Amino acid sequence: MRVIGGIVLCILLASLDQTVVIPAVPAIASDLNGFGHLSWIVAAYLIAATVTTPIYGKLSDIYGRRGMLTVSIGLFIVTSVMCAMAQTLDQLIWFRALQGLGGGGLMSLAQAAIADVVAPRQRGRYQGYLAAVWGVASIAGPLVGGYVSEHLSWRWLFWMNLPLGLVAMYSCNRGLRTLKAKGGKARLDLLGSLLLALTIVSCLLALSWGGAAYAWLSPEIMGLVLLTVLALIALVWQEKRARDPLLPPRMFANKTFTCGVAVSSTGALAIFLCIFSLPLYFQLVRGTSASESGLFVVPFLLSNVAGNMVASNLARRVGKLRGILSVGLTVAAIGMCALAFMGPSTPLALVLAVTLLAGVGLGQCMVGMIMSVQNALDSRDIGAGTGAVLVLRSVGSAFGSALAGSLLALGFAASLSKAGIVEQIDLGALRHGSDVLSNLAPAARLALMDGVASTFRMIFAFGAVMTVISLIIVRRMPDLELRGSTAHQHVPLGE
Repeated sequence: MRVIGGIVLCILLASLDQTVVIPAVPAIASDLNGFGHLSWIVAAYLIAATVTTPIYGKLSDIYGRRGMLTVSIGLFIVTSVMCAMAQTLDQLIWFRALQGLGGGGLMSLAQAAIADVVAPRQRGRYQGYLAAVWGVASIAGPLVGGYVSEHLSWRWLFWMNLPLGLVAMYSCNRGLRTLKAKGGKARLDLLGSLLLALTIVSCLLALSWGGAAYAWLSPEIMGLVLLTVLALIALVWQEKRARDPLLPPRMFANKTFTCGVAVSSTGALAIFLCIFSLPLYFQLVRGTSASESGLFVVPFLLSNVAGNMVASNLARRVGKLRGILSVGLTVAAIGMCALAFMGPSTPLALVLAVTLLAGVGLGQCMVGMIMSVQNALDSRDIGAGTGAVLVLRSVGSAFGSALAGSLLALGFAASLSKAGIVEQIDLGALRHGSDVLSNLAPAARLALMDGVASTFRMIFAFGAVMTVISLIIVRRMPDLELRGSTAHQHVPLGE
C-alpha cells in the first residue's frame, strides 16, 4: 500500500495535466498576449510524453522503477515551475514540451511498478484504484482548470503540481526501496530511440494537422505520412540488429503481447472517438447547451471507470482474462451499434443507457490489456512492454479524435452547403475544446442540427466496427492463467 500511494499520485499528476489546461487556454492567450498556435499548449505536452514513455520503460528495466520515477517526477516538478513563470506563449509551449519529457514516465513507470509488487492474479484490485483515479481526474480536470483560471490565475494550475509531486516522490522512494533493480551495464539504443521519436512525432503531427491546418491529401500531410512509414521501417531494422534494443523483437514474437497492443490501440480509438463526438452529438442532434452536453458525457466516462474496476475484480476471481474481455467487447459493440441507430427522436434516457453500455465494455478492454501483457512478458521486458502498450494506446487515441473531427468537418460542410450557408468552422479549435459552435449564426446551427445526424451515425458505426475487430483479436489471444507471484525479487530493507 505504501507503493500504491505514490503510484496513485503519479497517475493523478499524469491524467490531470492532460485535461486541466484545456479550459484555461483562453485565459492564457489573454494574459500572454498570444493567440497563435494555442493548440500547442496541449499538443506539445502530449507529444513529448508519448515519445518518452517507452524510453522510461526500457531504462527502468535496467535501473529499476525507483530511480527512473525519481527522475521523471523531479523533471516534472521543475518544468511545472518553469510553466508557471512563463512570460510569453512561445516560452510556455517549450516549457510544456519539457514538462511532457517528465510526464512521459509517470504513467508507464507507475503501471510497471505495480507489476513489481503485486502478482498478476491480485493486480486487478489495485488496477481498479488507478482506474478510479484516472476517471476522477478526467472529469475533474476541466472543472478544476476552468475554476482556477477564472477565480485565481492559470499559473496556479502549474504551481499546484509542486506539493503533489513532492509527496509522490517521497511515497515512491519510500515504497519502492525494497525492490532490487536488475542492474547490469546499460546499452541505451540511441538510434532506436531517435527513430521511435521520429515515427511517433510525425504520426501524431499528421493526425493533429490533417483536416485542420492542412487538407488530408496536401503535400504537408502526405510528407508526414511518408516520413512515418520510412521511420517505422528503419526502426524495425534497427531493433533487429541492436544488441540491447529499445523494443526487443522477442516481445513481438509473443502472441499475447501483439494482440494486447493491437486491442489497446483499437480500444483507445473507440473511446476517444466517443469522447470527442458525444458532446457535439448532444448539442447538434439533441439540441442541448454546451454545459448540458458536458454533463451528459459524464455517464460514459464514469461507466468507463466502472468497466475498469469490473474487469479488475473479475480477473482476481476467475484467474483468466480472455472471457472477461470478450464479454466486455461484446457489450461495447452492442452499445456502439445502438448509438449508430439513435436519432433526434430517441428518448434521452435510452441514449444515456446505451452510452453506459459502450463505456463499461470499453473500460474492461483498457485495464484488461495492460494486465494481459504484463502477465505474458518476462520480467526483463515488463517496463518496455508496458511503455509500448501505452504508446500505441496514445496513437489510437489521437487517431480516434482525428477521424471523428475529419468526419464531422465533412458532415458540417455538406450540411451548410446544402442549406446554402457559407460558414467556416475552425476544426483545430474544435479538437482542442473550444466552444466554437456557439459562435455560429442561428441559421447555421439549425442547418447543422438538421443535417449531421447521419454523420454521427457513420462515426459511431465506425466505432462499432473497431470494437468488433478488437473482439476478434481477443478471441485469437492465448487464454493464459494469471500468475500467482510477482516477477521481481524483493530484498530486505537496508540491503
